[in-house]
Amino acid sequence: MKTSKPVHNKHGVENVTPVGRSVFHDLFSAEEAAELEIRAALLRGLERWLASTHQTQVQAAASLGVTQARVSDIKRGKINRFSLDLLIRLAARAGLQPRVKLAA
Repeated sequence: MKTSKPVHNKHGVENVTPVGRSVFHDLFSAEEAAELEIRAALLRGLERWLASTHQTQVQAAASLGVTQARVSDIKRGKINRFSLDLLIRLAARAGLQPRVKLAA
């Protein structure tokens, strides 16, 4: 894995996240970054599902068993408003068949 090298610009030094690595690893501990990556993947999946179904937010809320405001949070990518377990339940309700795959 490549390591980050500082890059200098007119404002000083900035970090560059290596290709293929989540920015979460630059900001959080390894454990928190892993959880955030999984939450982000689930949230992206739900965003794609919402776009593909062409439902109104009210219809999608009924399908997922949540309020319209929660669907708006999904569409706006408000990751901090969703726990990992809730995102898994919502993905399952949407028929996305969420799965966990562990790498050794």
